[in-house]
Amino acid sequence: MNENFKVLISKEELDKRIQELAEQIDKDYLGKELTIICVMRGAVFFTVELTLRMKTKLKYEFITISSYTGTDTTGEVMLRTDLRESIEGKDVLIVEDIVDTGRSMNYLLEHLRSKNPRTLKVCALANKAERREIEVPIDYIGFEIPNKYIVGYGFDIDNSYRNLPYVASLEG
Repeated sequence: MNENFKVLISKEELDKRIQELAEQIDKDYLGKELTIICVMRGAVFFTVELTLRMKTKLKYEFITISSYTGTDTTGEVMLRTDLRESIEGKDVLIVEDIVDTGRSMNYLLEHLRSKNPRTLKVCALANKAERREIEVPIDYIGFEIPNKYIVGYGFDIDNSYRNLPYVASLEG
């Protein structure tokens, strides 16, 4: 482990909480088909782990947005890759790695609402509420985290460190 990283959420804690989220989502969507929208790239690990534990009938979509360069947000959200299939009239769950300022999620919600899904909910692995600039609904939250830059389990710095099996804060 890099000496500048401090483990915030262990692999065991991730496994336990993701199982709980999967069970809650299954309960909420019992008997329905759900379209999962994975927000690339950060939410890939979380989406895979979450959906492997679910029993709900699923379809997958992927969307790519960006607003970061290194550890700094640009403040501007850009759509890089849009959905390939229609979500009109469907139950949709956005699976995101983190909600911090709320700008990206707000952009995503507005964009996806324009596609007329039947329902649209949000599942975020991490919530950094103290950084919130725009309030957005988060229906399923994995962990509340402090206002620190994090890496591991999908979180990155310039696309590095995503593959750490835990979530760590960048110290120093």
